[in-house]
This record gives sequence, C-alpha cells and structure tokens, in this order.
Amino acid sequence: MTPALQSTDFVASPGIEPTPWFDGHDDRPHLVHVFPSFNIGGTQVRFAALAAALHARFRHTVVSLDGDYGAAALVPPCAPVRYADPAPPTSASLSGRLSLYRAKLAALKPDVLVTYNWGAMEVAFVNAFGGVPHVHMEDGFGPEEAVRQLSRRIWARRVALARSHVVVPSRTLQAIAIDTWRLARRNVQHIPNGIAPQTDYVTRLGSLRPKLPRGLPMIAWVGALRPEKNPLRLLRAFAPLKTRAALLLIGDGPERDAIVREGVRLKLGGRLFLLGRRTDTRDLIMQCQILALSSDTEQMPFAILEAMAAGLPVASTDVGDVRDMVAVENRPFVAPPSEVALSNALQALIADPALRERIGQANRARQRDLYTLSAMVEAYGALFDRLSARSRARRSR
Repeated sequence: MTPALQSTDFVASPGIEPTPWFDGHDDRPHLVHVFPSFNIGGTQVRFAALAAALHARFRHTVVSLDGDYGAAALVPPCAPVRYADPAPPTSASLSGRLSLYRAKLAALKPDVLVTYNWGAMEVAFVNAFGGVPHVHMEDGFGPEEAVRQLSRRIWARRVALARSHVVVPSRTLQAIAIDTWRLARRNVQHIPNGIAPQTDYVTRLGSLRPKLPRGLPMIAWVGALRPEKNPLRLLRAFAPLKTRAALLLIGDGPERDAIVREGVRLKLGGRLFLLGRRTDTRDLIMQCQILALSSDTEQMPFAILEAMAAGLPVASTDVGDVRDMVAVENRPFVAPPSEVALSNALQALIADPALRERIGQANRARQRDLYTLSAMVEAYGALFDRLSARSRARRSR
C-alpha cells in the first residue's frame, strides 16, 4: 500500500539551508517530483545532478511517499529544492489516498508533475484525467517483476500513463513501454543516464575502518541490499576467489543480515566488507580494480557508468542495457545470471591486470563519448521547458 501524503508543509534537507530565492515571487517553472522513497539510489543521484545543473531554470518540490529524505544529502545548496513533509504511512483506502493526492497536488500547484516508478503510480493516476503536464520516469522493476510484467500493473500503467510523457534510461524499458504497456511511441522518450567528470577523490580507501587488505584487487559492488540486486549471488561467486581479492559492498537494505550470515557460512572473513550507505561512492569506486553487478533486474545502472568513468572493467549479469553500455572489450564479462558464470568473469579479471587496464580504458572512452551529464541535462531541460510552457499557456487561457 502506498503511504499517503498528509501535509504540504516544507522541511529543509538535512545539512542544507533553505534556498532564499525560492519563495512566492520566484517565477521559475515549478516541478513537483513524487518519489516512492527519496532514499539514496540511482534515481535520486540523477535528480540531484539535474536539479543542480538546471538551477537557473526550474524550482523543485520533492515528495517522498514513505517519508525518507536521505538522498537530500546528495542535493547541493545551489539547487532550489524543497521537501514536502509527509506523515507516517496510513491505512487509508485507495479512494481515500487518491482523494488526498488530488487535494495536495492542487495545493502544490505544479507546472509539471514528475513521478518515479511503480510506487508513485497512484499519483500519476490522479493526474491522468485533466491534470497538469506529467512526466513519468521509469527506471526499472522490483523483484516481483524481475522475470515478467504483472498483468494488473500493465493495465494500470496503460491507463495512468496514456496521456503522459514517459522517460526511460534504457532501450529495454523503451521497448517494454511501447510493446507491453502499449503507450504511444511519440510519448516514450529514451534519455540515457549521464555523469559528470571526476578526476580526484576525497575519501581514501585506506582511511576506512576496518583496514582493507593491501596488495589485493578490490571488487566494488554498489546498490541497495535488496533481493532483486541479488548480493547473495555475488558472495557465492566470490567465495572461490576469496584468497585473491577483496569484496566491498556499498549500500544498505533488508538483505544485510542474510549477507552477514552467508559471509560467515562461506568463511569470507577478512575479504568481505560491508560499508553501508554512503554519499562518496564514486570516491571508493575510483580506488577499486573491478566493479561487480549481480542483479536479476536492472536497466541502466549509475554504478556501471561510475565504474566506466573511473576506468574499471565490469563483471555483471546480463540485465537491462548493461551489455550495450560497456565497451565491446568488456562484453565477454557480461554473463548469464548464474553464480558460476559471474565467478568465471571475476576470476579472469582478477588474474590479469593488463586485461583490466585495457578494458577499463575502453570503458572510460565510451562513457565520455555517450553518457555525459551535459547531454542528459540538455535533453531533460528541453523536455521540462516544453511542458512547463504548455502548462503556463493553458493556465493563462
């Protein structure tokens, strides 16, 4: 059940002062972003980058339906962002939630409504019939849809998004939106994720506690510790290689306890490090030698882009657009979703530093050519400009 928004009061993000120019006299178009949760993840990383890059053109209100605003730490002070203050989850009926969302959207008065993933679909549905211009951003699926789409969700998306502009970061999702959800091709836009250059880091691996082993390749894994990310697959793939490398898991989530138990069972000892949720992920990736991804479902993971920008090879399950994202030289190490296949990919990369260097350089060149922050910002800025102009023209009539 989707938690209901109870209030339109605003709170500043933790550690960030309210932006003084964001007031009733600010004439920039107002974008209201509704997230199932605003905890730290790839979707929130992208929002923070866009809000900062487009700060002169738009102002933003973020609504987190579960009340988690942890990703506010990613949003720089230059970004004109405010955060709606929801109450704890409620057991309101569906009709009650829809009525509440309708009233709150009317109070927030967005020029453009932006919703994110399945968890915000009720808000999209409320806006579907005579609401403001709407962008729905779909980044992927939970474990319940890792293998196939659920029929009731297909129909819900088909109805709620029929008049919306849907943005997807992967060609895989674009095909699903058009062929499975049967949305109009003209309303589905593919905008690849992109990242800014980063030439140096602040957090040093050597400063982490406990101390990491020296002289071994470091394998980084980044993501929420959830079933669809399948970190347990990675632990089992890594176990035969534990004397030859170290594994760093960056993230947190409900699978943490299971990971700890499995690490004990596999006797990973001083080779497995759970670093928790962090905001300096790129710093850590830049000091590793391999990025691993073990998910059952992904689309266009930011961690892959961050590894490519850092000049790392990637050992990954063959999900979403990962195979097309990485350089041709890296594609033999995008493996079927099995422990053995992933272990073989890791083993080859651990054993050959020259191979890692060659693949990493090819990945870095591909990221700089195809997946830049500037290209992503230009595409989203043009979309938001067009829709907010339409909204204001309609309002003036």
